[in-house]
Amino acid sequence: MKPLAAHWPAGASAGLRGVFTDIDDTLTTGGAITPDALQALADLQAAGLAVVAVTGRSVGWSLPFAAAWPVDAIVAENGAVALLRRAGGGGVEKRYQQDAATRAAHFARMQEVLALIERSIPGARRAGDSGGRETDIAVDHSEFAQLSEAQIDKVVLAMRHEGLHATVSSIHVNGWFGGHDKLQGARWIVRELWQRDLDAELDRWAYVGDSTNDARMFGAFALSVGVANIARFVPHLSQLPRYVTAAERGAGFAEFACLVLAQRRP
Repeated sequence: MKPLAAHWPAGASAGLRGVFTDIDDTLTTGGAITPDALQALADLQAAGLAVVAVTGRSVGWSLPFAAAWPVDAIVAENGAVALLRRAGGGGVEKRYQQDAATRAAHFARMQEVLALIERSIPGARRAGDSGGRETDIAVDHSEFAQLSEAQIDKVVLAMRHEGLHATVSSIHVNGWFGGHDKLQGARWIVRELWQRDLDAELDRWAYVGDSTNDARMFGAFALSVGVANIARFVPHLSQLPRYVTAAERGAGFAEFACLVLAQRRP
C-alpha cells in the first residue's frame, strides 16, 4: 500500500467515471457518517462522477441513507440488493439479484444457520440490523459485541460448513447463499443503471474500503484505496489496496475525494 497523497497517479482522476465505496468505517466514524464524508459524496457527484456505496449492511438499515445521501445507489447485503432513489422524490426502489422464491427458500435456511451459530458458539449474537436483512445473515463482532479473532474464525467456519459464503467486515461476519459479492454486485449495478460493462472500464473507477470483505474489490480496481484504519485488517487481507489515506474512516474518504477533485479542476 502506497501513501495516497504521494503516489496517486497523475491524471488518473481526470479519466474517472465513478467511485464505489464501502460504508462502515469508510464513510462512517463511530457508526455515523461524518459531515466531511457526506460533503465529499456530494462534491464527487457534483463533479459528474457516479457514486455507489457497496456494503454488507442490511437493506433495512440502508434504506434511509439511499433516500438521503448524494449517491446513485446503495448496493446492500454484499451485492444482493440495490436501493435506488426514485425520480421526483417517490421513495426508494429495491432491485434484487435473486427471484422471490429463491430469496424465501434461502432466508428460511439461513435463519436456521444463524440460530445454530448462536447456540453453539459462545458469545456469537446476530447483528443489530438483522431485522432488516433479506438475503443474508450477520453476526456482530465489533459493533455492539466484541468477538476475539478465534471466535470470528469459528463463526466463518460454521457458516461455510453449512454451505454459505462468509466474509468479515469491520463490524460483522456476513453469510449468504448465491454467487454475489461486492465485486459482482458492482458489475451488476453498472449494467443496471448505465448499461455498461464494468470490466471493460475498471481503470476508470475507484474503490475505497477498509476491511477483509473489500479484498476482491481491492484486487480488481487499479485505483483502489484503503482508509488508514485498514491497518487492523492487513494481516487478514488476501488482496491489499494500491493506496492508503493518511486519515482514518470518514476523514480518510474526504481526503481521497479532495485529491480526486483537485486533480479534475481545470
